[in-house]
Amino acid sequence: MGVETSESMEGGAPYLQLSNEIVDNHSEEFRLNQLGYKQELSRNLSALSNFAVSFSIISILTGITTLYNTGITFGGPMSMIYGWLVAGAFTLMVGLSMAEICSAFPTSGGLYYWSAKLCGEQWGSFASWITGWFNIVGQWAITTSIDFSLAQLIQVIILLSTGGKNGGGYQASKYEVLGIHGGVLLIHAILNNASVACLSFFGMFAASWNVIGVFVLMILIPTVATQRASAEFVFTNFNMENDVGIHNKFYIFVLGLLMGQYTLVGYDASANMTEETKDADMNGPKGIISAIGISIIVGWGYLLGITFAVTDIPYLLSEDNDAGGYAIAEVFYLVFKSRYGSGTGGIICLGIIAVAIFFCGMSSVTSNSRTTYAFSRDGAMPFSSVWNKVNKKEVPMNAVWLSVFISFCMALTSLGSMVAFQAMVSIATVGLYIAYALPILFRVTVARISFTSGPFNLGRCSILIGWISVIWVAFITVLFSLPVAYPASWNTFNYTPVAVGGLLLLVLSSWLLSARHWFNGPPLSNCEHYFLNYMFLLIYFSYIDQCN
Repeated sequence: MGVETSESMEGGAPYLQLSNEIVDNHSEEFRLNQLGYKQELSRNLSALSNFAVSFSIISILTGITTLYNTGITFGGPMSMIYGWLVAGAFTLMVGLSMAEICSAFPTSGGLYYWSAKLCGEQWGSFASWITGWFNIVGQWAITTSIDFSLAQLIQVIILLSTGGKNGGGYQASKYEVLGIHGGVLLIHAILNNASVACLSFFGMFAASWNVIGVFVLMILIPTVATQRASAEFVFTNFNMENDVGIHNKFYIFVLGLLMGQYTLVGYDASANMTEETKDADMNGPKGIISAIGISIIVGWGYLLGITFAVTDIPYLLSEDNDAGGYAIAEVFYLVFKSRYGSGTGGIICLGIIAVAIFFCGMSSVTSNSRTTYAFSRDGAMPFSSVWNKVNKKEVPMNAVWLSVFISFCMALTSLGSMVAFQAMVSIATVGLYIAYALPILFRVTVARISFTSGPFNLGRCSILIGWISVIWVAFITVLFSLPVAYPASWNTFNYTPVAVGGLLLLVLSSWLLSARHWFNGPPLSNCEHYFLNYMFLLIYFSYIDQCN
């Protein structure tokens, strides 16, 4: 007949499979209508474009560069090289579990819609509320973190370009850094007013820039270096010397995992872009998995290349070096200065990274705004009717402006104390991973039997991989909350559990006091429209069969 359904009405609409007779642009709209929504965003993204958004948000050049200090402090080369592979392997498990759910429910709501769908009518709205707010606040925090790290890198580039810290170079104040951050956010908002086709081009360019940039730097830096580390140093040296008072080898190693795990985040963007992606139930999952897999491989190569140019760890971490303690910037600067007598080449290399971070932030705003749009579409946010509007280009511009405004407000905490700012942006990783884990947990428990997979599925391995994912997220949530310095003080205390606990308290209290009375969660199905459309297709193809 050309129409087949896989029935599982508990928790939502059945998965509709369309034969090749009717697979066209309307089939994507029909599937979205099944899930309770109408097509409002422009569906022009290819599989490659969908991948590019997540890959550019993960952005190896962004994550590793800005967090290299963390890796080299906690364990050094050995911790970074092997810790990256450990974090990467478990992150891939999380990605596989998310990809399977994404294939079944390809909507911009992503994580919070999945939670509602998997929990069903009784608990769906509560699960959606918790997941949605952790997801959206985590995305706001990650946009803040990315664009603020770009502002800090620009500060270092200016410092080195004017002579370095030891040569009287200009060091921007915290107000100037915040101003740069605000300017970058403004540019990102303006660029996100472009059509989906333009955003697709930017995403492709960003992905290409990241890959090419990594290969250029991982080859160029150790080649130019006059002094290179030995393979023994890179693969076996474990740095126990740190100024944070931690000397337990295992504890140091697990803290070293932070660099890899902080970097490998944001790949839910592929799910958030599914309403703008062709063949979303396959290309969304492909985007998630390929972004993680390629990032693991490319990132490991980048780590190796840079670490072969490292010879003096204490000096790289010293605030008295030319880059003011920014480890990778000091590596690049010294490599070229030692070879050519000038660090200009190193500054240019930092410019390559700055471009990557810029596009990483832009993609983050794109993904963030889609989640804001979807959450508002279901009435979960204050003034939802404002944020769920799309313009003539079918872009949710109001949601874009809200996202950049809140990201700027989060950065204001840096004026008071960097400790407060770090607590704020810690939600970027912990909040997002909690949001990642919740629908996976519901998939392997509440919906273990009722779940109906889409075209991409993990088969018999689904439950096992799901539990591995949930346990890993529980582990890193504890890991992110551990003290990172002894003895702890107001300036060294890890405020991550305070920030995450505060967010949880706000979300739960808002639910109990208000939202439970009016928030019904996303529409689990659009059964009336589904039934009418389904009957139309049956009648239509019966007529065609009779005519033939």
